[in-house]
Amino acid sequence: MQESLDAIGEALTENGKVIVTGCLGAKTNLIKNIHPAVLAITGPHDTPAVMKAVHQHLPRPHDPYTDLIGVKLTPPHYAYLKIAEGCNHRCSFCIIPSMRGDLVSRPIGEVMQEAENLVNAGVKELLVISQDTSAYGVDVKYRTGFWGGKPLKSNLLNLSKVLGDLGVWVRLHYVYPYPHVDEVIPLMAEGKILPYLDVPFQHASPRILKLMKRPASAEKVLQRLESWRAICPDITVRSTFIVGFPGETDDDFLQLLSFLEEAQLDRVGCFEYSPVEGAAANQLDGALPDRVKAERKAAFMKTQERISAGKLKAKVGKTLKVLVDEPGLGRCSADAPEIDGVVHFKGGKAGEFVNVLIDRADAHDLHGRLQ
Repeated sequence: MQESLDAIGEALTENGKVIVTGCLGAKTNLIKNIHPAVLAITGPHDTPAVMKAVHQHLPRPHDPYTDLIGVKLTPPHYAYLKIAEGCNHRCSFCIIPSMRGDLVSRPIGEVMQEAENLVNAGVKELLVISQDTSAYGVDVKYRTGFWGGKPLKSNLLNLSKVLGDLGVWVRLHYVYPYPHVDEVIPLMAEGKILPYLDVPFQHASPRILKLMKRPASAEKVLQRLESWRAICPDITVRSTFIVGFPGETDDDFLQLLSFLEEAQLDRVGCFEYSPVEGAAANQLDGALPDRVKAERKAAFMKTQERISAGKLKAKVGKTLKVLVDEPGLGRCSADAPEIDGVVHFKGGKAGEFVNVLIDRADAHDLHGRLQ
């Protein structure tokens, strides 16, 4: 939550006019007390309220040709494709189920229609998201839907296959490491979807994972990573972790650092634990001082920075396919927008694919030349 509040403050400083929407929008009084200058606050999935606020503070003339077009807030060449809402897990640090309820999967035909519309509109990359992408279809018992006049069961594998047929980059986010995720890895090896998985591991200590009520274990994760890499050696695995969780001991943290060394993840984000109003973790004993949390985050990121630098150095001398976000800046298959690194080069036009010969790497980004 603190990261989101800080982001609002940064946006106010840079832009001066800010509308807040999403999960944090449910905390209206909290936001107003800290950032009274925000123009409006809406909850998640309230597009009409967002647009009403936008038009109130930035009026525009009526246009009968565009007023019925859906809202897309990303650049023209990539888009987020939400396949489900809610979550069946009850992680102790999270309040999403209390706000959005249990998992509700969208009909597969509806998802595919949106995806096809986006591709026809010029989108080159689809970023598949939900609170638990790998659980897609479990709430409807993988009900059979229809796409292209053919029956299609609603599950992650089938959805990945038909999305891969659209001829654009398909990137999977928020994937829990369930066993059936293994079935999707061959599609990555075949080039049907991007060899990229965003898996929120959160920690590696069995004791902390139990306190977090997370459905995973570090040992099984390492085995699964090994099997994924055997099938698709080029796979990129990114993850997020929480340090300073209530009760986290020095030994728990050392187990996390040891996991990082063994897992050799490509992209990693780290957050200091901060209490969220209504989360069960608030009742746990052993809250850690801010100083300790900050020290652990710094040590964590120092370890991962070394791993990341080694991973990127291995790409020097290779020619990578890059999607240009703006002239001189793009992303390869290993880079999701806004959360991962970028590729620097001279030239290119936003929305086009180019080949870039990598001649230099740092801890986070690549640098190269157009071919």
